[in-house]
Amino acid sequence: MSDYKKRFLASIFLKDEKAVRSFSDPTVINNDPAILAQEYSNSNVDGIIVFDLSAAGDDRAHEKALDIIKDICKASDVPVIGAGNVKRMEDIKKLLYAGCKKACLNFSKTGNIEILTEVSEKFGKDKIIACFSDPRQIDLSKEDVLKFVSELIYVGFNADNKAFPECEMPITVITDDSSFAQKPYKLFVMETRISGISGNVINDNALNISEYKEVCLENGIDILRLEPKFSFADLKKNSDGMVPVIVQDYRTDQVLMLAYMNEEAYNKTLSTGKMTYFSRSRNKLWLKGETSSHFQYVMSLTADCDLDTILAKVKQIGAACHTGSYSCFFNEIASKDYSEKNPQKVLDSVFDVIKDRKVNPREGSYTNYLFDKGLDKILKKVGEEATEMVIAAKNEGSNEIVYEMSDFLYHMMVLMAEKNVSWEEITDELSRR
Repeated sequence: MSDYKKRFLASIFLKDEKAVRSFSDPTVINNDPAILAQEYSNSNVDGIIVFDLSAAGDDRAHEKALDIIKDICKASDVPVIGAGNVKRMEDIKKLLYAGCKKACLNFSKTGNIEILTEVSEKFGKDKIIACFSDPRQIDLSKEDVLKFVSELIYVGFNADNKAFPECEMPITVITDDSSFAQKPYKLFVMETRISGISGNVINDNALNISEYKEVCLENGIDILRLEPKFSFADLKKNSDGMVPVIVQDYRTDQVLMLAYMNEEAYNKTLSTGKMTYFSRSRNKLWLKGETSSHFQYVMSLTADCDLDTILAKVKQIGAACHTGSYSCFFNEIASKDYSEKNPQKVLDSVFDVIKDRKVNPREGSYTNYLFDKGLDKILKKVGEEATEMVIAAKNEGSNEIVYEMSDFLYHMMVLMAEKNVSWEEITDELSRR
């Protein structure tokens, strides 16, 4: 078990399209589970487990829960594990298609054990987790479970009940045990086989996760964290003993700001997951967003070739600039008339025009003609353009296929706008494959 880094995971229990307290407590804690997921994600947890608690057989409620799980996955910057209402392979597929990193098979249901081999071979062992509440539900003397799942989740752990299967697999426990309410990390000390802790023991203490991680490190507990390949001593400092940091939006690569770090700011950033700098004007440590709530959550830190500059890719909340501008770089000095070559920016620009036409129709616009004719016309054009693209690919020369591919992409974006699908959803799905 020592090979597995220990994790703190939040839990979201979905019932009637809201987040409730727990499996047995239907008290609503948040009317918008996606917002709750974003809060947990920003609190330095290592993942989120989402349970669909809709009644068995209520397909309508289950489909609504899947829509909410999709919103949760979109709002979260940490891996999401989907669980609940899984009875067949199709249910696993729907959870993974909604954006979940992994899906759980509840082994208290015999039918789920029976489909284990099928779903594991279909989606891959790394996508499947076995969830259980009684050690007798999992027979690890057989290789079936070890062979077809990537980890185990144990529901119901408490101080008087530590019995779960002996195995060399990561086991995450979901507990509300009040004896660990203030110091859940003690579970790691008490039971070394535990690789993760979840449940309200984490939810209720989400704001303290960074503190718990620091305590774990101080006590030699190997936890999942931002592990630097370079210490601050390895970096080359300027005359003030600091290192400049260029900050980029991790989704768009837009440059947001330039700041500086001393050793304390560097180490604080790594331990909390929030960008922390040293303010030269105020001569003190500066947690970005401390007063404005415009925090910057670390996605990656990279040093340049000389180790004298850091490039930080972050999730920016609100505006990066004190003026209220999203980026500090907006005072144009000079520029040439040039065509944009960044593929993402070009696609975003065209898609923005298409979406604007849908909201603000323009007379004579071909895009509005398609929207006016409706979905069937749009689908017909997508099909026609796909066929023309295939024919062009069979012909000699590249010009025709580039032209037809461009036509296809345009009509595909019209379909995306019609069905309210964003480029972000597409690229998120591609990045998971």
